Amino acid sequence: MDADQTNTDVALNPACPGCVAAANRIAGLEARIILLEQKLEAALRAGKRQAAPFSRGLPKDNPKRPGRKKGNDYGTKAFRAAPPVIDEEYDAPLPERCPKCGGRVVASHVDHQYQAEIPRRPIYRQFNVAIGRCACCEGRVQGRHPLQTSDALGCCASQVGPDAQAAVVMLNKELGLSQGKISRVFQALFDIKLTRGGSCQVMLRAAQRCQENYQAIVKRVQQSPWIVPDETGWRIGGHLAWMHVAVSEEAIAYLIARKRGIEGSALLIGEDYAGTLIHDGWSPYDRFWRAMHQTCIAHLLRRSHELLERARGGAVIVPRKVKALLQESLEVRDLRDAGKITPQAAAARADELEARMKQLVTPVKTNAANDRFCRHLFRHTKHLFTFLRHPGIDATNYRAEQAIRPAVVNRKVWGGNRTETGAVAQSILMTVWFTTVKKGRDAMGFMSQVLRSPKSTRPRLLGGSG
Repeated sequence: MDADQTNTDVALNPACPGCVAAANRIAGLEARIILLEQKLEAALRAGKRQAAPFSRGLPKDNPKRPGRKKGNDYGTKAFRAAPPVIDEEYDAPLPERCPKCGGRVVASHVDHQYQAEIPRRPIYRQFNVAIGRCACCEGRVQGRHPLQTSDALGCCASQVGPDAQAAVVMLNKELGLSQGKISRVFQALFDIKLTRGGSCQVMLRAAQRCQENYQAIVKRVQQSPWIVPDETGWRIGGHLAWMHVAVSEEAIAYLIARKRGIEGSALLIGEDYAGTLIHDGWSPYDRFWRAMHQTCIAHLLRRSHELLERARGGAVIVPRKVKALLQESLEVRDLRDAGKITPQAAAARADELEARMKQLVTPVKTNAANDRFCRHLFRHTKHLFTFLRHPGIDATNYRAEQAIRPAVVNRKVWGGNRTETGAVAQSILMTVWFTTVKKGRDAMGFMSQVLRSPKSTRPRLLGGSG
């Protein structure tokens, strides 16, 4: 027999139960190898082509019809109404002859069409700044118009207006455009020459003027009854850093720091935070020992699904039962929120679910992946069903994941910040901008007002003027 030839026929005896079991195990392993090779090949192919970044697989067989759905207001009322103010009016006269047959055209009536256009010509303002001296102390006094963003004169007298500066902040922090692309947008759309350095200076100045609002927002988050934190990788000058986010009912706070774990999160949340933390189960969050915790159910369901995809034989039992328990908890929440069961009954069901989960995950599992998952669940058993015991607590950390998405877009476009100063400005501007959006206010209008207001009359996002 050749050395390369298998000796399965010699070693395995069909009459031997042990040999039959071994043969079945070999067949199962071979089938699993084939499946894993197919998945690996598909993953390698996907990595070599320009696939849709958020593709979830093949389309559904019977997808919903795209576009707007019919309703009570469907029809003529669905069209956009005429603008409240007409700035320019033009006539579109009839031709003298029909373009098809050349016959004489007879007028019947006049209809209207409306158009909204971007202003290609910028607005140039000149401020005639009055300057004088105090008759008492002989100090220099300078006038200021409400539209001015600075008191600078001389070589620094040529500036960009407050709305334009607010647009720079929006294009960079919300839409993720780089400094170079912002410069191109201003030149192409508005005929305003704005260099990349000028765009950077606009954001640094805006961050400096939003400092007090930033501190107020962080303080409000730290005082909230619940917080949803998360973090993602970042870069400062090419070196590894982390962006931390904390979402409360009223505000969203960001912080870019070189520290990760509780050292970084505590800078934003406060190490002595005593409310409820709704997080993804990352172990550093457990070190906020004064807080009550809720582990994200969606993360656990996703992990159960991944284990079920890879599991074979009896290894499917544990993730399947965990998934069933977690889904049952969500059903209890829906019943409570619909008023079909009382909060007290939901809390009692939480105790029952916790006991069943602890019983399920306590024994050591022979499958290594299942054992790791069960150890994680055992450590967080008391954190799984907090949302059933306390109405108003989310079952997932979706708020933080949504809040961190704009930062992920920025990171993909320009990688992070070049300096510590830029990282501080990033934290401040994203915090103020997205908190303004969360409160349902005009973020661009608020930023413009901050930029053109002196420090004593600067608007406050959380209380105060504005």
